Amino acid sequence: MSLQNKTIAAFDFDGTITTKDTLFDFIRFYIGKHNLLKGLIILSPILISYKLGFTRNDIAKQKLFSYFFKDKSIQEFNKVSIDYAKRIKEIVRPEILEKIKWHQAQNHIVIIISASIVNWIKPWASEMNIKTVLGTEIEVKNNIIEGVFSSKNCYGQEKVNRLIAQYPNRDEYVLYGYGDSRGDKELLAFSDHPTLIK
Repeated sequence: MSLQNKTIAAFDFDGTITTKDTLFDFIRFYIGKHNLLKGLIILSPILISYKLGFTRNDIAKQKLFSYFFKDKSIQEFNKVSIDYAKRIKEIVRPEILEKIKWHQAQNHIVIIISASIVNWIKPWASEMNIKTVLGTEIEVKNNIIEGVFSSKNCYGQEKVNRLIAQYPNRDEYVLYGYGDSRGDKELLAFSDHPTLIK
């Protein structure tokens, strides 16, 4: 289908659609607060290194993901992701939800572009009739999570790269962009109508 004269509304997820980062929230939902805190203590050296700017975002995130989910069943992971959709409803920003519905009512193409793992976004997105979720993908072999990403961390410039890969010919559509953090800076700069959520 040609996108000529079409409008795309691209929403970041964490902190834009939701009121908080869903990575830690999903981990807590999956394994409980006690196990999350225990893991964060063990991972504190890499987390501190990241906060101080010595470790890249993608490296710290992959180590965190690997610690909590390596060797887990993908079926179990996806089942919890479906259940997590109920939790997402509790942390969604009402004003952004209305903005999504407005774009849909205008027959705009609504997509989510997130650094988070696509698995726990897609069930909620599906309920919202959002068909396209571009995010960080995880490696799975023999139905077991490998603990590494199968795509680049969908952050910063990678968000623009993924958008262009999905929707090339930039001059054929109008782009609304919604984000809240430095990870959305490039996406907002790429948009015709950028909105920074504060």
